[in-house]
Amino acid sequence: MPALVESSTVRSARQAAAPQPADHATAVVGADLKVPLVNGEWVGYANFDYAASAPALEAVREAVEAALPWYASVHRGAGFASQVSTRVYGRARAVVAGFLGCRADDAVIFTRNTTDGLNLLARALPDGCTVVVFDAEHHANLLPWDAAARTVRLPLPDSPRAAVEAAADALRSAPAGPRLLCVTGASNVTGELWPVQELTEVAHAYGARIAVDAAQLVPHRRVDLAGTGIDYLAFSGHKLYAPFGAGVLAGRADWLAAADPYLHGGGATRSVTRTAPSAGGAGASHAAGVGATPAAGAGAIPAAEAGATPAAGADATLAAEVEAGALPAAEAGAGGRLGVEWAADPEARHEAGSPNVLGAVAIAAACTALQRDFAELRAAEGRLLRSLREGLATVPGLRELRLFGPDAARVGIVAFTLDGWEAGRLAAVLSAEYGIGVRDGLFCAHPLTRGLLPEGTGAAVRASLGAGTRPEHVARLVSALRRLATTAPDWDYAVIDGRWTPIPDPRPNPATTAI
Repeated sequence: MPALVESSTVRSARQAAAPQPADHATAVVGADLKVPLVNGEWVGYANFDYAASAPALEAVREAVEAALPWYASVHRGAGFASQVSTRVYGRARAVVAGFLGCRADDAVIFTRNTTDGLNLLARALPDGCTVVVFDAEHHANLLPWDAAARTVRLPLPDSPRAAVEAAADALRSAPAGPRLLCVTGASNVTGELWPVQELTEVAHAYGARIAVDAAQLVPHRRVDLAGTGIDYLAFSGHKLYAPFGAGVLAGRADWLAAADPYLHGGGATRSVTRTAPSAGGAGASHAAGVGATPAAGAGAIPAAEAGATPAAGADATLAAEVEAGALPAAEAGAGGRLGVEWAADPEARHEAGSPNVLGAVAIAAACTALQRDFAELRAAEGRLLRSLREGLATVPGLRELRLFGPDAARVGIVAFTLDGWEAGRLAAVLSAEYGIGVRDGLFCAHPLTRGLLPEGTGAAVRASLGAGTRPEHVARLVSALRRLATTAPDWDYAVIDGRWTPIPDPRPNPATTAI
C-alpha cells in the first residue's frame, strides 16, 4: 500500500510539473466560451474585463485539479495527505517569493486579495507613522491608511516627473518618525505605469518605505523587490489568472513581525495557557506575543492590548463584579486569564485559521506559467493595445481617459467615454448585441476617475486586455463602437435594479450542475 501511495504522489506531481507548450500554459479557461445575444445568435465571448478579474489559466486549473485529491489540513496533521498539503503550501510560498524577486528575509503572507493585504499592512504600521498617498489610487490603497496613521494626500499628478516631485516634497516636510509612501504600479483606470523605481529611490532618500499596489502590475510586468528596493507589494490572485480567493502581501518582515496579529486565532499562536489566579482573587496577567510586547514605537500594540499585567486594583474590581453577580466567575477569569504567545515569524503570525491552500497553489501555478512566457505575452499585449488605441482614436466622440498623456507607458487597460452615451447603457449594449464584456463605472478609484472625466459625465467604460484577448476581439469592439457612435442600438434598454438591461432580455442562463 505505501508503494501505491508513493506512486500516486509521484504521478500527480509529474503531471502537474510536466512541461507544456507555452501557448497551453498561458491559455485561459473558457477561451472558446460562447455567449448568447438578444437576437438569438451565439458568438465567441470577447472578454475585455481582465482588470477586474481574469479567468484562470489552463496551467492553474491543472495544478488545482492535481492538488485537490491531496487537500488536507496543513502544518500539524500527521496524515500523509496533510503532509503533502503542507509541503505544497510551503512550496507555493517559495514560488511566489521567487516570482516577486523577494529578498532572503522578506515575508510572503497569503491574504484574500490586494485590499486585504494593504489593510494588513496598515494594521502593522509603527506608532507615529506618516503615510503619503496620491488621490490616484484604487480604494484598496486609498482608504486603509486614515485609521492607522497620519495621512498626507497628494493631488493627481499630470506626469511621472510631477508624481516623483510631489512625493519628494511631501516626504521632505513630513514629521519625524516612520514614513510610508503608497503608490500603484499601474493604474486600474488608465493603465499608465507609475515611476515605481524613481519613487522607491525618493522614498529611501528621505528615510521612508514604499508600498506598491501591484494588482494591475504583476499580470503584465516582471517585478523584482530586491532589485528595485520596493519594501512592500500586494496583489490579488484573481487578477493574476488564479481566481481561487487568495492574494499576497510581500515585503520587509520587521514591521509585520512586531505588529499585533491581523487575525487572532489558531495558527497565529505558539502557546495559549490559562494562568493561575492572582493573590487578589479573580485576575491574572495576560502574556503578549512571542518576544512579549514589542517595544513602543516599533509597530507595537498598546500595553493594555498586548497583555501587560493589569493595573493594581484590577483583580479586586473583577472580584467585586463577580460577587455582585455582574460578571460570571468563568467570564471574569476566576480560573485564570489567557496567556498568549504569538508566533514569531510574520507568515504564521498573520495567517490565523486554516489557510487557502488551493488559492496558494493557484497563485504559484500562475506565477510559474507567466514567468516562463512573460516576454511573449508582453509583446502580444503591446500589439493588441496599439491596435485598440489606434482603433478607438477613429471613433467619433470617443475620449480616452489619461493622466500622464497619450505617450505614457502603460499596460493593456483603456478607459473612455462616448458622446451621447451613458457608460452603463453602452456597456449593456456591447454585451447584449455584440458579445463583448467591458466594465463601466468609476472602477473603485472615484477621485481619479472623476478627476479625468469630461464635464457632465458620471462614469466611463473600461476595456482591459489579457492572455485570452485576440485580434478579432479588438476588431469587434472597435467596429461596434464606430457603429454605436452614429447609430441607435437594435434593442430597447432600461435601468433595472440599478443596471441597464435589455427589454425584454431573451438570453438564456447557462445550465450548470454545480450551483
